[in-house]
Amino acid sequence: MKKWLLLFWLVGAAHADEGVLVPPKVNHASPVVSHLPPPESLRPCCAFGYNLNVRAIGVPIPVYQIGNVLSIDTLGRHHYNDSALGAVKNIVGLSDEKNGLVYTRRGGFIDIAHVRDTADNTFFIFSRILPTLGQSGRYFYSEELGVRRLQLHAFTPPANLAQRYTLAAWLAGDLAFQLAQWHEIAQWYGFESVPGFSEEISAFSPEDLYSNLLGARLAINVILAGHGHSIESYNAAMEKALKAALLQLGVATRSETERKFRETDGDWWNSQRRVPDKFLVLKRNYYLGKNRLPTPVPYEKTAPYQLTLPAVVGGYQLSRLGELQIYPGSAMQSLPPPKNYYSPSQFQALAESAEAADKNQLMRMQK
Repeated sequence: MKKWLLLFWLVGAAHADEGVLVPPKVNHASPVVSHLPPPESLRPCCAFGYNLNVRAIGVPIPVYQIGNVLSIDTLGRHHYNDSALGAVKNIVGLSDEKNGLVYTRRGGFIDIAHVRDTADNTFFIFSRILPTLGQSGRYFYSEELGVRRLQLHAFTPPANLAQRYTLAAWLAGDLAFQLAQWHEIAQWYGFESVPGFSEEISAFSPEDLYSNLLGARLAINVILAGHGHSIESYNAAMEKALKAALLQLGVATRSETERKFRETDGDWWNSQRRVPDKFLVLKRNYYLGKNRLPTPVPYEKTAPYQLTLPAVVGGYQLSRLGELQIYPGSAMQSLPPPKNYYSPSQFQALAESAEAADKNQLMRMQK
C-alpha cells in the first residue's frame, strides 16, 4: 500500500495524457530559483488565420502577429518572459524566440505564445508558493478588467520534501491555467492591453486554452525534472520539452499548416476580414475545463490527444489549496461587477453568456 501511494505521488495522478506528457519521477526536492521576477506581460498572440490583413494600416498592433505560421524548425529559443523588452523584440521580429501557430494532427492548432505564457506563469507561481506551501497568503497580478488575486489557503502540507515539491508544481500549473481561463473571458468582455485596440478577435479562439494547458503541463514536467533552479536551466528544458511534445502530437510542416488554414477558411475564419475585426474568427471554443481535447479540425482523421490537469494530487484537492479570485477593477468595460469577487466556479457561466451573445450577433449579421 505504501509503495502504491508513493507511485501516485511520483506520477502526479496523470492518466489520459501519459503517452506524451509522462511526469518525471521525483525522488527528492530540487533547488528552486529565488527572487524570480514575475512575467512582464503576455507575449503578442496570433489572430487565427494566416496572411492576415490589418484594418489600421501603419498603426502598430502589438497584440497580433500577422506573419504567424511556424514549423518545428522555426520555434527559436525559449526566454522566460521577465522583461518588457522581450515583448518589443517579439513585435518587431528581433527576438530569437518565435511565436505563432503550428498545426498538429493530434492536438489541432497550437498557439506557441499561449504555450509559453502559461509555462512561464507556472514556473513563477511555483517559485513563489513552494517556500511557504501550506500557509495562507495572496499574490496580486495586474488588472484584467478586474483585480486578479491568487488566494492561497492554509493547510498541512506533506512532510516529505519530494511530495511537497510535487504538490507545489501541480498547484502552480493549476493556478496558471486559471489565469489563462480568465484572460479569454477578459478579452471578450472588453480588456485591451493596448488602449483603443479591441482583443475580442482572440477571445475563446479555438486553439487558445488547449495551448495554455499544454504550456502548464510542459512547465510542470520541467519543474519535476529539476530544471527550476535557474532561469537558464528552465529555458533550455522548456525549449526541448516543447519540441518533443509537438513531435509526439504530430506537428505538421509550415506548408501543411497553411493548407489547414485554407481548408478552414469560411468555417473557422474569414480571410476577407481584417485584423482586428472580431468575426475574422468564426469558430470559438467556450469550454474552459481542465480536461481538454483539441477543438475538432475538419478533415483530420488522426485520433485527438486529451490533455488533463488532475483535480486531486497525492490526496490533496487542488481547488481547496488555492484559487484565482477576480475583484472589481477600475475599468470593467462590459463585465458585470461581482458581488464580492469572481471565483473559478463562475468562469464557465461568463463564457456561456459570451457564447450566447456571439451566436445572436452572428445570426443578426447573416440576415
